[in-house]
Amino acid sequence: MGKGSDLGVDEIDQQKDTENLPSYTWEEIKNDKSWVVVDGFVYDVTNFSKKHPGGPKIIKNHIGQDASDAFKAFHNSNLGRVKKYMNSIRVGKVCPMTANIFEEESRDEINADFQNLKLLAEKMDLYRPNYIFYLLHFLQLILLDLVAWTIIYYSGYQNWFTYLFAAALMATAQAQAGWLQHDFGHLSVFKSSKMNHFVQRVIICWFKGVSADWWNFRHYIHHAKPNAIVKDPDMRFYPLLVLGKILPREVGLKKKKPMPYNFQQFYFFMVLPPLLLPLYFNFEQTYFLIKRGLVKESLWVLSFFVRWFIMFVPILGFGGAIALYVIVRFLESHWFVWTTQMSHLPMHIDHDKDMTWFRRQLLTSCNVEQSFFNDWFSGHLNFQIEHHLFPTMPRHNCYRIAPYVKSMCEKHKISYLNKTLTQAMADIYHCLKESGEMWYDAYNM
Repeated sequence: MGKGSDLGVDEIDQQKDTENLPSYTWEEIKNDKSWVVVDGFVYDVTNFSKKHPGGPKIIKNHIGQDASDAFKAFHNSNLGRVKKYMNSIRVGKVCPMTANIFEEESRDEINADFQNLKLLAEKMDLYRPNYIFYLLHFLQLILLDLVAWTIIYYSGYQNWFTYLFAAALMATAQAQAGWLQHDFGHLSVFKSSKMNHFVQRVIICWFKGVSADWWNFRHYIHHAKPNAIVKDPDMRFYPLLVLGKILPREVGLKKKKPMPYNFQQFYFFMVLPPLLLPLYFNFEQTYFLIKRGLVKESLWVLSFFVRWFIMFVPILGFGGAIALYVIVRFLESHWFVWTTQMSHLPMHIDHDKDMTWFRRQLLTSCNVEQSFFNDWFSGHLNFQIEHHLFPTMPRHNCYRIAPYVKSMCEKHKISYLNKTLTQAMADIYHCLKESGEMWYDAYNM
């Protein structure tokens, strides 16, 4: 966070005596429309939310709540530097013992254990990246792309088998680029935020043709409130789909029927996997760039299409280059949807309940068994639980903290789900079917 009115650092404010700050009860904090809590202090984010580098939405989603864990999770690499800007928007502190004592004791115990878990991760040096790992994954992208281009250069449309094989190789490169830029977007590789963002732009903008600013804006909100109805952009599928066990009943009782949700487990296959990337995401990011007037970012995205047309127009013609792009995005979209949704869609989906960071991530995420293929195929998102708990941890280290996370879950009797790849994907169908049936029952009551 930063300064509310002018982002400057006032030395006098830094020395402010916190003992003289007014105390506020949680009821007062929740009733105010501009306060968030971090480490027991109350901050007025009215002005700063508009200037926040991650956008105002992620801050507004925590209004009236304790944002301590989210704040630390997203600022892990520059926590000390960010904290020095916060005194100027500090307006008070939380009055102790203002909530249910048993609930607070439970939250405090979970929070204390999680803080110890984060200290353990630092002690085990799990935030140290393996640069060879990231270099090899980047070289993988270049190799796959060059092999695919070479195949098309020598065969073109003459052999449809080799053409589609080349398209599949490019879709693989695009999917793997998505997983690779993910770490740089989370500031998991370099100590410098600027360096992380630069490399992320090279991968996601120049290599994939996707806006880094758009992706970061969308993805950070998802991480802060996973599976929260309305607040998580990855769960905004209504009116196309009704997800979880809360929304289907709410929509059904209101007698709303924009879609035949009792068949959503079938039409899901024809809509979301094939169309999310080539159609919806392209529209959403274009709207995002135009609305915010991001000229420099738009030029970064444009550099991909310049590269693409230089590579393929001389071989396939303008229309052929466009057709190849659509085919590659179509294939990649299936890969992306199944991989990202298998860990969240079948999990708990509800309105924001202001749970502890640890409990929320465990309720809304599940893992997929570790194997060389699963790690590569999912970009280590098979460790979705650990990634959500420690979003700035390099992905290749998630498996090392996993046993300790599981142990903490056992202590607090919180479910820790670890599925096979086939079970995780099959559960997408099952959860859609269950939600659709719940809507149907409520609609016909």
